[in-house]
Amino acid sequence: MRSTFYIAAAALVVLASACAPIAATPPQAVVAAPAEARAPITILISIDGFRPDYLDRGVTPNLSRLAAAGATGPMRPSFPSKTFPNHWTLVTGLRPDRNGITANKMEDKARPGEVFTMATDDPFWWNEAMPIWVDAEKAGIRTGTMFWPGSNVAAGGQKATSWPYDITGGTRPSDWAQFNQAIDGQQRVLGVLDWARRPASIRPRLITTYFDAVDTAGHRWGPDGQGTIEAVAQVDRWIGLLVDGLASMGQPANIVITADHGMAATSSARTVVLNAILAPGSYRVVESGPYATIEPAAGQEARVEKALLGRRPHMECWRKSEIPERFHYGANPRIPPILCLAETGWSIAEKPPSESVSGGNHGYDNFAPDMTALFIANGPAFRAAKLPAFDNVDVYPLLRILIGLPPVEGKDGSSAVFGDALAR
Repeated sequence: MRSTFYIAAAALVVLASACAPIAATPPQAVVAAPAEARAPITILISIDGFRPDYLDRGVTPNLSRLAAAGATGPMRPSFPSKTFPNHWTLVTGLRPDRNGITANKMEDKARPGEVFTMATDDPFWWNEAMPIWVDAEKAGIRTGTMFWPGSNVAAGGQKATSWPYDITGGTRPSDWAQFNQAIDGQQRVLGVLDWARRPASIRPRLITTYFDAVDTAGHRWGPDGQGTIEAVAQVDRWIGLLVDGLASMGQPANIVITADHGMAATSSARTVVLNAILAPGSYRVVESGPYATIEPAAGQEARVEKALLGRRPHMECWRKSEIPERFHYGANPRIPPILCLAETGWSIAEKPPSESVSGGNHGYDNFAPDMTALFIANGPAFRAAKLPAFDNVDVYPLLRILIGLPPVEGKDGSSAVFGDALAR
């Protein structure tokens, strides 16, 4: 009974308090949490096989807008105008003759019986030059690569010669993904945005990503094919997704958009057949297509040179030591003894084509207009500027500026061409 009394009394006190007037108090201002002040990041994008004139096809609103408000100009690839040599050039600042990735397919006398292909990740083949993410990581600048040729390699490391082929040493980006063509462009962009969304302590300050759709379409349908134009439009939509995603999270970015080479129309009807010039068995072809690299058989050197060297219809051949200086190519021991370069639009093959085909290809003279590559730079570090033609080795020193690395000696390019394009 006593307990019931105390409960009732307490209830009356609460009720009385509820009915009592409440003293007025000034309202408290609601202060929003300050948005994170995000430092700019740098995103290096490669659109494989994208010619600058693709911007004139009327299907690139996002790329064209970035170009109009940023720095853009025709960029020459390095020779050979192939995918792996030029991607490694862009991130090392050294031409293929010096960076060691001299071709998409190559051999090295130090590794007899081995052949480098675009699936090779043994550091041995890549260690002649270190990519920018190595210097960045050593300087405490976090990097991430959502695909880039060579980004899956432990640069500077060594692969064991027996199972399980462990790799010791070497540096990779803090974040990287193994290339898989089944991962489409949208997934690649969303992966980059996920990295950009991270807290500052684990957010990469340099990110690379890569789109292969335009190159694939260009090989299949040629640079003027409808399928190629559709691929150009698709990549433009992916670029738009990236730009919009960065804006929605308030992440400023210096976006540097490049290509490794252009694309030329080809046809099997335009083929130089080596077996029509050289005796079978007197030579071995290492790589063929827009150019061919040739190893004469032992004792056949003079015979092969006599048949090949000099200018021939739709093709010119040189000893590696006599390749014209403007190519900056021929000193690396991985380059075979003879290089033959086809006229743009022609191909070199050991045998006649087995079927009639047409499409596109690259690997021609890097000064050929069809080999010219896209370049666009847009972001807080840039202002609108039309750049003169420049070499792709100049991109590397620009990237060092953007991510805060000091200049380095001994590279092949210069950032001078970007002087008027950089915001002061």
